[in-house]
Amino acid sequence: MGGERPTLIYDGECGLCRRSVDLVRRWDREHRVALVPFQDESRVQELGIPLPALAAAMHLVRPDGRVFAGADAAPEILRLLPGGGALAWVFRVPGVLPLARRVYRWIAGRRRCLVRGYAGR
Repeated sequence: MGGERPTLIYDGECGLCRRSVDLVRRWDREHRVALVPFQDESRVQELGIPLPALAAAMHLVRPDGRVFAGADAAPEILRLLPGGGALAWVFRVPGVLPLARRVYRWIAGRRRCLVRGYAGR
């Protein structure tokens, strides 16, 4: 799908998700990550990830086939971005990743009402 680049799949209809992806887009000056909304069925179909899973959380798909979803994708994305590895270490602190997973699930369940009126690009 993304060829030699990891692919970040996100909800293209969610304002919060689009804002987050805009941040990744600006940070990723070297275009290391392909950004694809899960609504682009032709581009995500080959991955075999069920639509409900794609709708529930962002997914980072590495070229080697490894898939990271939700909060587990965050440190992987950070490692791909210039200087982001310096922030990714935080997720290795005991208790941080389990807490990040809980926070991610809470936000993901409410994201439609958290950011309204974002037109994006």
